[in-house]
Amino acid sequence: MQWNRSNTIGLASTTCCNCEGVGLRMVYKNHTVPCGCVFRSIFRICLNRFRECNLAEGISGTVSWEFCSGSNGCRSYARKREEFMADFCLISRRALEPAEHQLFRFYFLLGADWKMCARRLKVERGALFHAIYRIERKLGRALAETEPYGLFPLDEYFGGVTRPEPVKASTPRPLQLRQRLHVPFHRAA
Repeated sequence: MQWNRSNTIGLASTTCCNCEGVGLRMVYKNHTVPCGCVFRSIFRICLNRFRECNLAEGISGTVSWEFCSGSNGCRSYARKREEFMADFCLISRRALEPAEHQLFRFYFLLGADWKMCARRLKVERGALFHAIYRIERKLGRALAETEPYGLFPLDEYFGGVTRPEPVKASTPRPLQLRQRLHVPFHRAA
């Protein structure tokens, strides 16, 4: 994702004292970076969609018909809600340390309140909320900057944005010639 003022201003908190509601903060003299409030907002948007997908689990049989990228215009089947939930959990596991991931599971996924998390993890209230904000900021960045396709913005993830050139994961292998399959045919008497 390209971080500029038009991308961050709608996500920024108007009460943020670091960016003053713009979403970008100055680092050095002329270099700007996204503020932490933008990443926390991205995380909360993705978490709300995760919870919506989880509530719609009873309707998990729905399959969407997606366009594939490329010039041939082929299509494929997808289960976007299940894929989003799996991607959300996998990105959180990869981006967080084991202790942070444990807090993420308790507080965000299982819905435990802060008192139960503080007692279970044996931390004080202030340290717990600092860790929660750090997790939101870290995961918001990871969800937006995952390459080649991030989970945020959600309309691109669920809308199936097609790109003119397919993204190649590795160098293509040469095509192998298919051999004709000979199936023995027996006539029933």
